[in-house]
Order: sequence, then structure tokens, then C-alpha cells
Amino acid sequence: MGPVQIPDKNPWWAKSVFYQVYPRSFADSNADGVGDLDGVTAHLDYLRRLGVDGIWLNPVTVSPMADHGYDVSDPRDIDPLFGDLAAMDRLVTAAHERGIKVTMDLVPNHTSSAHPWFVEALAAAPASPARQRYIFRDGRGPGGQLPPNNWVSVFGGPAWTRVTDSGGSARLDEGETELGPPHQPDGPGQWYLHLFDVSQPDLNWDNPEVMADFEKTLRFWLDRGVDGFRIDVSHGMAKPPGLPDMPVTDLKLLAHRDDDPRFNQPGVHAIHRAIRAVFDDYPGAVSVGEVWVHDNALFAEYLRPDELHLAFNFRLLQADFDAADIRDAIDNSLTAVSSVGASATWALENHDVERAVTRYGDGPVGLARARAMALVLLALPGTVFVYNGQELGLPNVELPDSALQDPVWERSGHTERGRDGCRVPMPWSGSSPAFGFSERTDTWLPMPPQWAPLTVEAQLADADSTLGLYQRAIALRRTHLGFDSRIEWRPAADGVLMFSCGGLVCALNTGDRPVALPKGRLILGSAPAADGLLPPNAAAWLV
Repeated sequence: MGPVQIPDKNPWWAKSVFYQVYPRSFADSNADGVGDLDGVTAHLDYLRRLGVDGIWLNPVTVSPMADHGYDVSDPRDIDPLFGDLAAMDRLVTAAHERGIKVTMDLVPNHTSSAHPWFVEALAAAPASPARQRYIFRDGRGPGGQLPPNNWVSVFGGPAWTRVTDSGGSARLDEGETELGPPHQPDGPGQWYLHLFDVSQPDLNWDNPEVMADFEKTLRFWLDRGVDGFRIDVSHGMAKPPGLPDMPVTDLKLLAHRDDDPRFNQPGVHAIHRAIRAVFDDYPGAVSVGEVWVHDNALFAEYLRPDELHLAFNFRLLQADFDAADIRDAIDNSLTAVSSVGASATWALENHDVERAVTRYGDGPVGLARARAMALVLLALPGTVFVYNGQELGLPNVELPDSALQDPVWERSGHTERGRDGCRVPMPWSGSSPAFGFSERTDTWLPMPPQWAPLTVEAQLADADSTLGLYQRAIALRRTHLGFDSRIEWRPAADGVLMFSCGGLVCALNTGDRPVALPKGRLILGSAPAADGLLPPNAAAWLV
């Protein structure tokens, strides 16, 4: 046996502020209209000035980009769209020189259909070792014409695609790698599972080759100095024996159910223990799971001492701008981690959801509420994630149909617009698109001309800007919140939320009339608080 690892009681990530970088939308260094790794490196001083402790990079590994990088064909190399391994090394080195950690996105549930393993599987016979790396099954009904079960894709449509077997080889019917509901071929053939797009076949984690390859990927990047990973669909991977039918197939009805057989199977925890064993060879490395599990006890299982370090809890992000709803979300999130002694995580935005300004009402009201919620977010104990552009108060963008690129748009038959509206590139400077993001005006998603007042340049020149608010709040958080900070709720009127954490008191007014601030010295407000009154749609910090 090796030496016993003594857990760090105060790990660096336990109260950190992470900045989520959506690389294709952050900064373009080579004038192709798409952001890249050297663009991130060029703006690290901005992130240092903002005060963040670490960055989380959305996927930058090799991919056909059917799902913007979450369809990975080579997990141990950088896609040319974003640069190369040398660019990644430059970013890690430059970030570390500035005291900023770097974490990457990894996708263990599935690969791209262009991955060499899947290409080999299509060319192999049923039940061959190549096919056993994925989830291939015979169909149901006469001639196997029906899918193996009733599972649906998260992106809409069936979760199974049929391949045509012929003489020990197989092929996808022409056009099936395109986005949209696939055309199923006639004749004999197996079906493969894809819980997401047709181009994202699910891996078979019962096959030890899959974990062995994932371990190679983990060690490849950790050995290059990466500080950890956000693990996509961490509640996936394990599939139930026999692949039973879903109780319901309406995706909206499934949103708050934990009996969905596609996810959260008991076997997933053995997978996370195996992953954690690799992390334990790299002291200080952090794993952050995307865990869409509603029940708190089930959620906590992912954060046991030998599994994930952190797991995203989306309750606060999903809460309405309502004091009672926000308090319930905070209590729920803290309860979810308390039984296993883990750190809570907090976020108001990410690359998959409508931006907070729009979600809270849009326009001046939505911005005021988003600024107020920024102070709630940054007063909470644990780990905070800020999505690029959130600190600028960017709203969602209503894009023309012709600009939409999210696979959700195609898979839903053009009934769901998808997530492109929250992925529009960052405005850095100037008075017209592309606002310093790129030398090209035709960026990968179009930028609205009315964003001129929202650029980083404009907001750095305005002490009362949303960017200025985030800068001051992150700095004060570092001063006033310790590792052992706890929430203490204070009595408050209807529509008002009030709590203390560490050395801070946070007050939020979600009502429609001003309320008196609590006793203490006002050190930060999302809006002016005249005569000791906190206006509606505002928050304040006091000490």
C-alpha cells in the first residue's frame, strides 16, 4: 500500500470563484470569427483584474463540432479551431503565472461518431469487441425494425439509430451523421444508443477498456499541468441492466424525476470512485461533476469522500426572483452537501441556459435583478461559477433562424430554439460589432450592435457598471468569507431575504417598495441605497 493521503481541510477550490470560458465566444486571436485558446491567454490579465481563482474551459479537444465540442473524436489533442497543444500549454503556463488555475471539460458518457473506436465499431460485426465499447442492441419487433426500447434523446427524437449490417460490416445510412432526426435504413441491422445527438454514441462503461482509456485522458492533461476537470453528464455513464423502458417519454415531465432509467444508476458511483483514484495521484486537482439529480440524498452520494470533489447544483439558477424561492434554493443546496461535508456550488448562468438578465425580466428590470443576484451569489459559502459575459450584464440575444447552430434546433424540428442566444461572443471594445472580439465582423454568431455600452472597455471606465460591481464583490468576498463560513438567516419582511455569512450581511429586496437596511456599515450595493433604504430589485452588503 502507498502512503495514506490526508485530505486538505482548506483546498484551494473550496471557496474559489471560477470563470467559465466558452472558448469560441471569448476572444478570437486569428481573425477567423471564432474564439480560441490564444484569445483566452491574451485576456488573462482581465481575468486577474476581475479577481477569479480559476477558469473552466468548455471543450477544446478534437471534434467535428456537431455539438460544439461535446462530440469528441480525440480527447487527448486540441481541435485546430482553438489552436494546438502548444497553445494549451501557453495558456496553462500564463494562467499559473497569474495565480489562476485551469480546468477543462471532459465528456465520459459518449464520443463523437467520428471517433476511431466508433468508426471501427461500424465496420465490425455484431457482438464484436469493437461494438462492445458502445451500446449496440438488436431491435424489437419483426426483423428488428423497432428500437430496443422507448428511450428518447435529451435533444429530442429517438435515442437510438439503426445501422445497416452487411457481410460483417455496417454503415450509417447516408446523411445520418447530419443533425436532425435520422432516417432509419431498411433491412437487418443493430441499433446504437445516443442519449444526445445521433453523432454522440454512448460508451459502454461496463467495458473495462472504456475506463482504461478515460484514465489515459485524465493523466494526459493532469501531467501537462491542468488543475482539474468539469465532468460532463456525471450522472450518466452507467446504464441499467436490460435497458428497461422509460416511465414517460415527455422530456418536460422528466425534468424533476429521479426514476429516469437513462441516468443516475447505482453503477455510476463505482465509475466515479475509479476516476477519483486517478485524481488522488495529483494532489490539488479538482473534479467538478455536472449532476442533474433532484433528490438531495441521491445528489450527496456523488460527493462522498471517494467520489467527486464538487458537483453543480442548479437550484439557485432555477429559482425565480422571489425571496422565498431563493431562500429555499439556498437551503436546499446547503442541505444537499451537508451530509457528506462537501462544499456547495453556486451559479446563475452557464452555456446551457438563458442569461440571468433575460430570465429575470429583461431590460432595466432584468439587469437590476441580475446585479442584485450577483451579490447574493458572491455572498454564499462554497464555490462560485461566473459565466463569461455574466459580469457584463449581457442579455440573451434573439438570433435569426438562419444563425442558429445548436443541435437542439434541428433535433426538435425547429420547435426549440436551443442555447445559441446565451453563447454570443463577448464584447471587448469599440462601438460596433465585433467589438474587439475578432478582426472580422461576421463572427460565428452575430453580435447585436446595441451592445456598445456593455463592452469591457466601456464598463471599466464606469465605476458603477456591472463589471465594476463584480470586481468589487469578488475582492470583498475574498476578504470577508472564510473556509468555514456558514449561512445564518435573519428575520426579514415578506419579499426580503437577509442572511449573514462570514463577516458579511447580505440583504435582497425582491418586493415592490423600498425597505430599511439592517444595522451595519454599507460596503456595497447593486443600486444606490438612499436614506438607509434598499430599493426594489436590489441587494446590499453590510459589515
